[in-house]
Amino acid sequence: MTPVEAPPSLTDRAVSQLRRDILACRLQPGETLSEAGTAQRLGLGKAPIRAALARLAEEGLIQAVPRRGWVVSLVTIRDIHEVFDLRLVLEPEAARRAAGRVDASALHRLDDVCACGYRPEDEESTLAFLDANKAFHVAVAELSGNGRLARQVDRLLDESTRMLVLGLRRRDRTGEMAHEHHALVAAMALGRAGEAARIMHEQVSASRDMVLAALTAPDAALVLS
Repeated sequence: MTPVEAPPSLTDRAVSQLRRDILACRLQPGETLSEAGTAQRLGLGKAPIRAALARLAEEGLIQAVPRRGWVVSLVTIRDIHEVFDLRLVLEPEAARRAAGRVDASALHRLDDVCACGYRPEDEESTLAFLDANKAFHVAVAELSGNGRLARQVDRLLDESTRMLVLGLRRRDRTGEMAHEHHALVAAMALGRAGEAARIMHEQVSASRDMVLAALTAPDAALVLS
């Protein structure tokens, strides 16, 4: 008998929606959140909202500020460097280890991201692309055979999603990223470990440079601390 999966709790629902809103920058860095206002917006009670905000604070996405309530964490230059520096350590090694381990079904799954439609003016298509991009990178990490490495990459990609949303609003790199995915898949399928690691390093480096260039431009709407 197939077990019935329990429905998500009200707190889980609140965490999922708020995380999505923060990563998509619907809730902007520095924006103040009240428990009452958030509960009304999501149609939930204050108790699950309070628990959800505490959980997101543990993830570093929001902060508790005395006399202000909850504030969406800022995106700082240090954050960008730290997140992408870690990605540059972990992901090329994951691609190196994944080379030669890509079977036909995994290859098809990895290649799907390259066909993801994207329109810069459409917020949902931006998020859909970044969801697919995250799935691609996590799949590569999982193919490395190291579960802990894959979990760390998954978490780092959540942190970098918000940075990429802000960066892609100012420059569309999706065409380049799709090309890099094709080249990376080919290298891994042929067992070319060094080439796979190099392509992954170049892709993550280019994403970091795009984010830094976009968010430190003189006319950038976002003020970074």
